[in-house]
Amino acid sequence: MDFILKIMSAYYIVSKVNYTKMIKKNYLLTMFLCGWCFLQQGHTQTKQLEGFSPASGQRQADLEQQFDQLLNSKSIGATIKELSAEPHHLGSPGGKRVADAIFKKFKEYGWDTKIETYYVLFPTPKTRVLELTEPTRFTATLKELAVPEDATSGQEGQLPTYVAWSADGDVTGDLVYVNFGLPEDYKQLERLNIDVKGKIVIARYGRSWRGIKPKIAYEHGAIGCIIYSDPKEDGYFQGDEYPKGAFKNEYTVQRGSVMDMVIYPGDPLTPGIGSTQQAKRLTREEAKTILKIPVLPVSYHDALPLLSALEGSVAPQEWRGALPITYKIGGNGKAKVHLKAEFNWDIVPAYDVIARIRGSVFPDEWIIRGNHHDAWVNGASDPISAQASLLEEAKAIGHLVKSGYKPKRTLVYCAWDGEEPSLLGSTEWAEDHQNELAQKAVTYINTDGNGRGFFNAEGSHAFEDFVTEIAKDVKDPQTDSSVFDRRRAADAVNAGSPTQRKEALTKNHYSLGALGTGSDYSSFLQHLGIPTLSFGFGGEDEGGEYHSIYDSYDNYARFKDPGFEYGVALAQVVGRSVLRLADADILPFDFRSLQSTISKYLLEVTQLTDHLREETGIENELVKSKSYQLAADPQKVFVAPKEKEAVPVLDFSNLKTALDSFQISATKLYTLQKKLDLVSDKKKEKLNSLLFQAEKQLLIPAGLPRRPWYKHAIYAPGFYTGYGVKTLPGIREAIEEGHWQEAREQISVVTEAINRLNVALGSAIQIAKAIQ
Repeated sequence: MDFILKIMSAYYIVSKVNYTKMIKKNYLLTMFLCGWCFLQQGHTQTKQLEGFSPASGQRQADLEQQFDQLLNSKSIGATIKELSAEPHHLGSPGGKRVADAIFKKFKEYGWDTKIETYYVLFPTPKTRVLELTEPTRFTATLKELAVPEDATSGQEGQLPTYVAWSADGDVTGDLVYVNFGLPEDYKQLERLNIDVKGKIVIARYGRSWRGIKPKIAYEHGAIGCIIYSDPKEDGYFQGDEYPKGAFKNEYTVQRGSVMDMVIYPGDPLTPGIGSTQQAKRLTREEAKTILKIPVLPVSYHDALPLLSALEGSVAPQEWRGALPITYKIGGNGKAKVHLKAEFNWDIVPAYDVIARIRGSVFPDEWIIRGNHHDAWVNGASDPISAQASLLEEAKAIGHLVKSGYKPKRTLVYCAWDGEEPSLLGSTEWAEDHQNELAQKAVTYINTDGNGRGFFNAEGSHAFEDFVTEIAKDVKDPQTDSSVFDRRRAADAVNAGSPTQRKEALTKNHYSLGALGTGSDYSSFLQHLGIPTLSFGFGGEDEGGEYHSIYDSYDNYARFKDPGFEYGVALAQVVGRSVLRLADADILPFDFRSLQSTISKYLLEVTQLTDHLREETGIENELVKSKSYQLAADPQKVFVAPKEKEAVPVLDFSNLKTALDSFQISATKLYTLQKKLDLVSDKKKEKLNSLLFQAEKQLLIPAGLPRRPWYKHAIYAPGFYTGYGVKTLPGIREAIEEGHWQEAREQISVVTEAINRLNVALGSAIQIAKAIQ
């Protein structure tokens, strides 16, 4: 162990001094893993798979070995090259050709396949103008440049640089730099007596989802928003620019959606229902998720003249990027810009490719696997890299079926359209089939993109032990250790202290992350309560191609996953998940992990309340004190701040009691599950149905406050974090926003949801006892 810690410490020191050549990082990490694996030899033993009897577990292991042998990295690379050969955004001819190609592949692999078409609103740019009008004149290029080293970077049919769901608008105003454009940045502006009302803001990408930036700007009275990529986060500060290196060159622009999808994702005109041809639609004016101000994204080439023109206060140190200027905030009338954006608001077809293999024992229990196929441009990394792994899984499973394999449960493989503009294809399909899904969906497994590096998994926490088992069974392509061990090594060498490093090293289970939004799992988990997982590899595939013309095969093959080996690793992880869930004797839900995770979340919101109470008390004491007033700038008119409302004591006792009961039930049920290996499949059918239906008890019938589409009591995207998750969202956000009565109500709502889940587990316990 000392040997391992020394190697880890060396790697930690190297990383701290920015010695970042990837080959040296990999070498040190490999040394660590070799030492670790050497010490672990002799401790490895064959173990029974969760949810399988010894006999069925051996058959499953044999099946997975056959599955692995059918996966091929060259095949994955060829699929990435084929499907990213041309621009294929939603509604484009290329998009239809990609959907047809995927359909053809599924059919060749022996799957029962169809294309389900939805008709969705999708804005594309008609007019884009950005000009600096004072103190000098500059017109932004708003264009990315083709490079000879990237064969597809100059193709016809590329979407221009823009963000979808901006409002139409033609505005001129004073320019204000707002850093990342987050709530705390506007608090800083307030302290500096800078108001953005009636002005145009410029924010840099990073620290949050892009759609949060114009949303908050609008709430503060801004009339327009510009978003740019600063080279400090994504450009020459990080490494060589593309095509020499992987990072953003000066003309690269990140396209994307700025829809307010924390209200609801999918077609903004058909919330809650599938957008079929006959669907009743809202007007655009009625849609709550379309922004009210115009927005444009720009490169740092176009941002530099705008930021250089700003005068006034020098930006705080933490606001400064890596452009060769003094960063200033502006807002004093010296720099003015003209921004104009107009869009074609068209209804276009979204082509979801749906492929099935019918279950031989439980045809009405579905294992659903999905990845989107649409891209902002060519999309080799996002999404085709993971779509290629999905198709490789489907090909291997199809071969196994042709050789006599019969999955017990029905497999449903989905290639979604329209994910990029706001999860359109998956949301509309889930809403259209929601009644059937509520009865049949066992789980939904998502991917979105993939690259070289470390394993990452998020999702429903009753799957934590299941994911741990799979992560320990799949080998990392670079180190020949398991992907679990390599992930653990990365966590250890990046730990902030020796204690945390030791904890990471000795940790023997994978901690699932919680899901916010930003990919196709949202409808399944947060609207329908279907247990969900999301997988991917990354961390050694850094670069600036995201949503640009440079997300190409040439870029991917050079910088993201040379050799496409992590495409195979992803297929192995997801394929095992699909096959084990399809064939498990007892579905591998362990609600003990869910209970312990929710208990941690409860501790967090309790501590948050205590912290706010203490902080508010200190601030109010300062307001009352004479020293606070004397500390005010004598050159400014002093306005004494008002005292804040006192933070009340919130009663969490009933929720804690519910979680205690949940712990007892989860432990009893798990103990019984382990004793049912030899019971026949049909006798387990009712128990398995209760297991996969259990998480739906955590749905809130009325949904979350101010956004009823989101119904899960435990997981939701944050109202001001976008993709980022808020756990116990109803309680947490009420506390953060000071809505104390709402916080009390949400504590009761979550308590009721936990009690419903506890009743469901009680029923499962009774069934398990009866069939022993």
